[in-house]
Order: sequence, then structure tokens, then C-alpha cells
Amino acid sequence: MTWQPIIKSAHDWKVPPNLRDYEATRREFSWAQARLALEGLPSGRGLNIAHEAVDRHAAGPRAARVALRCIAQDGGRQEITYAQLAEQSNRFANVLRQLGVGKGERVFALTGRIPELYVAALGTLKHRCVFSPLFSAFGPEPIRTRLALGECRVLVATEPLYQRKVAGLREALPSLEHVLLVRGRGQAGDLPGTRNLGELLQEASSHYTIEPTDPEDFALLHFTSGTTGTPKGAIHVHEAVVAHHATGRLALDLHDEDVFWCTADPGWVTGTSYGIIAPLVCGVTSIVDESDFDAERWYRLLQDERVTVWYTAPTAIRMLMKAGAETARPHDLRSLRFLASVGEPLNPEAVVWGRAALGLPFHDNWWQTETGGIMIANYAAMDIRPGSMGKPLPGIEAAIVQQQADGSVTEVTEPDVQGELALKPGWPSMFRGYWGAPERYRACFANGWYLTGDLARRDADGYFWFVGRKDDVIKTSGHLIGPFEVESVLMEHPAVAEAGAIGKPDPVAMEVVKAFVSLRAGYQPSDHLRRQILAHARTRLGAVAAPKEIEFLPSLPKNRAGKIMRRLLRARELGLPEGDTSTLEASDH
Repeated sequence: MTWQPIIKSAHDWKVPPNLRDYEATRREFSWAQARLALEGLPSGRGLNIAHEAVDRHAAGPRAARVALRCIAQDGGRQEITYAQLAEQSNRFANVLRQLGVGKGERVFALTGRIPELYVAALGTLKHRCVFSPLFSAFGPEPIRTRLALGECRVLVATEPLYQRKVAGLREALPSLEHVLLVRGRGQAGDLPGTRNLGELLQEASSHYTIEPTDPEDFALLHFTSGTTGTPKGAIHVHEAVVAHHATGRLALDLHDEDVFWCTADPGWVTGTSYGIIAPLVCGVTSIVDESDFDAERWYRLLQDERVTVWYTAPTAIRMLMKAGAETARPHDLRSLRFLASVGEPLNPEAVVWGRAALGLPFHDNWWQTETGGIMIANYAAMDIRPGSMGKPLPGIEAAIVQQQADGSVTEVTEPDVQGELALKPGWPSMFRGYWGAPERYRACFANGWYLTGDLARRDADGYFWFVGRKDDVIKTSGHLIGPFEVESVLMEHPAVAEAGAIGKPDPVAMEVVKAFVSLRAGYQPSDHLRRQILAHARTRLGAVAAPKEIEFLPSLPKNRAGKIMRRLLRARELGLPEGDTSTLEASDH
């Protein structure tokens, strides 16, 4: 099916877009000029994300504006103004000071989308520590790996999550010194080795002065999975806030009076960059919903909270499509004026469906954990070509490159030629390294380009189109899952000799994890054993990362170095060409 551009004409705009002339804005834009839109710490003491996100608003006319409107699972609402958020994050910063936690030390969070998570994030940044959020649906092993790699000193967690997923790991986490628990109603008594966060905050001072912060000081640590080895911890600095502000204004078209809802969990980079930082820096009201996806609830929130700008994931959009447009019709969604999507390529049908069911098209955009912010987008004033990522943000130079035999890369100038998507380094939110893995960081660059690992093409009009991943990371429901982590947990089971994991296409989640397993001697394939292994993986990895399917094989295809060839597993599963098999072990031909 051929998809025609959806023309967004001026008379359709409820509010004139911040970016109205794309080419003119690109010509005139500079990151130095974008930096001037922010205040900086008083007396020229540097740049701090939390100051730009909270304190400058709390000291000005937006002090009484609602910063966060938090919706609990039971529907209860708590509103936190910018002034209140400044005071509460000051208290958390003082808690860290009283605990003796210093600049650059890592503070992790393992909670749902509750107010304390946002207070902890901002207080951590104020104290110039490094904030690292964890996805609460992860199982114990992915959590342990990340806490250990990041040398976590402070963990903020809800009591149930801590008891289920961390308490039994304390001996394996020597750097973890302080556990600050968010206590719910009916939870009494302190657990060994923990402190009550609520009590600590109540006792702490509400006054805090941010110390001088170099824009290059580490601020955020986000883990992203790789195809081999351990997860990679992408490091971001305080200067990233310049990109968060610019992309919030230009790509998400945030205006001062907007009510914004980013549905992503802060355990993933979208939920931090655009669920916490960007909307606060732009001074808008953010909706924070504690519950997971529910079509009826989401439509009700969009209606009742009068959301104007909505940022969600393709998986969620496909689930709304599955629920049917009739589910949306009883709700008054006229407050909506801009819809955006990120996490994986957005199906053309979903763009068109948005206009038919919600009255507006979804604007897809592209970025990565490593980029820290939106790099390519479909803008409010720009024609949408459904299925396209859009065009690069002002200040971002993107290209299609191809690798040469000597390892160098050359830029492709012809349109519609497939290659690797590359970006010219220098934007403020670009990651500054992988935690403890400088060689993995250096491997991401060649000939002055950052190599994204994504295959793409650029058409004659400058729109970029996603083709696929260069490697075999599994992208499910907007989350990146490293096959290595899945395979390692599967091999913990006494019956498993070898394991290989791939992403299998799925109409809702984009991909689901499928694992191929060969058994140890003495074990025979059976449905009972399959269920046992699946249960083990779900317990250790959590529902998101665990395989949905397991297939038993006598042996797995490997090259002569003994590396399991996941691309062959995927090709055989999907009936695709197997490509070069010259490096395979003889028994696998």
C-alpha cells in the first residue's frame, strides 16, 4: 500500500508551532544560542539540570504552577507545584549530604511512577550525584547486574520491590551502602539494612544551595543492552539539559501552558529525558500515571486531565488500535493538539489511524539511549510521510554511511541507498562514554561520525527511513533486550546446555523474545520441561525480558570460534536467506 503525505496546514494548528519554517530554523540554529535560553546557576557557577528543571521556575512566576500531577493506581491525585518540587528535592539532596554521599556517586531508583521517584531524581542531580533509574519490571538478575556495574551506593526503592528483587542480593553488592525505602500504608517496622525515606525527608532541611556544576559533570547513567557481554551504561552530563529543552520545544512542540503526558517509565531513557527533564525545563504540567496500560483508563486520563501533548510508544498505539476506535469515541479528546511516538518504527497504519480515531496523526521520531534526546523527528509544521522517522533536528547533522574494508566509513550522498545511520558528534546530550568500558565507547565512532548501529535510508527530500538493526538486539514493546542476558539466565537451569535468543516479529510488541535451547545429557525435550525453563526465566528476568517461546534443538549453530550465530537462528525461524555460512562449525552446515 502506498501512503500519501498527510499535509498539516496552518489553519489546523490550535497553537502556532514553535518550529514553523524547518529550513530557516536549521540555518539559524546553534547550540550556543540554545544554551542562552537557559538560566545557568547564579553567579556563573555552571549548569545544573535540576536548577533548570525546577529551581528557576520555583523562584519565578511559575512557582505555583503544577509541575507534576500524579495519578495513583486507585485513581487518587496528588499535585506538586514547582515550588513544592523545589523544596522536596532540596530535602532529598540534604539527605544525601547527611549520609555522606558525594559528587559523582551513583544513586539508583527502583520504584514505580510515584512522586518519590521524581523527587529522588531531581535531588540527586542537585547534589551532583549520578542518577540511574531501574525498570521496576526487571527481575533480580538484571537489577543485580546494573547495580554492580554502576557501583551503586544509594538505592531508593519501594518496600515490596526491594524485598522481592534486591534484599537477597545485598552480599553480592558490596558498594550498596544505603537503601532508602518508600513505605506504603500498613508497612511497619524497618527492614534490616534500610532507612525510611519518608522520615529522612521530613527531618531534612528544605533549603539547599547547588554547588558549582561543570556542564561536563556526570549526571545520568542509563543502561542499554548489547548483543554480547554485559549491559552498557551510557553516561550523560548536565549539559544534556540544553538538548532536552530544545527538543521539548522543537520536536514535541511544548508551549508554556501545555499539559504533557509521556507514558514511558523513567526506568527507560525516554521516561527520564521526556518524562522528567524536558517537560520540567519547559515549565509545563506533566501527568504521571502509576498504572500500566489500560485503554479505557488512558482515554479517561487524556480527557479528564485535558492533555494537550501526548508522547507514547508504538506498542501502546497498536494496543489502542486493537481495542478499536470505538473505545475512544465516548471520550472528549479535543484538548489534544500534538501526538508523538518513539521506541521503535511507527507503522504507517498507526499514523493514519491516529487521525481517524483521535483527530490527529502521530508524529514519529527517532533517537537512542546514547543520543540522550530526540535526533530525528516529524515536526508539527512539517508534512508527515507515514513510516518515516522524519528529518534531523536543527543542530543535528545526520547521514547514511557505509563501512569500507579497512573499517573506515564513507558518506552516501545518493538518495534511497541503504546504509548505517550516523550522526556528527557535538550535540549537548550526546553520551560521554560507557561506564567502565572505554573500548566499547571508542568502537561507536569512525571518521568523525557516531555510528548508531541502525540501518536506514534517506529519500530525495531529506526524510529518513528506518530499515533495521545492524546487530541483533531485541526490541520488544519499546524496550531493548540483550540476548546475552537472556541466554545467561537460561543456562542457569540445570537442563540447559546452550541457549540462543532472538527477536521474533509480533503484531503488537514489534518483537517478542524467542529462545532456542539445547539440553544437557540426561534431559529430554518435553512441554513440562519447557514450562519449567520459562518459569525460571520469568522469575529471574521479569516479564518483559523473559522468552515467550522456547524451542529445543539438538545443537545451536556456531562459528568456529564457538560463538552462537543468532542471525542464523533468526533467518531459519523466519525463512530468510542464511547468508555466508563459511565460518560455521562443520556440524552446523
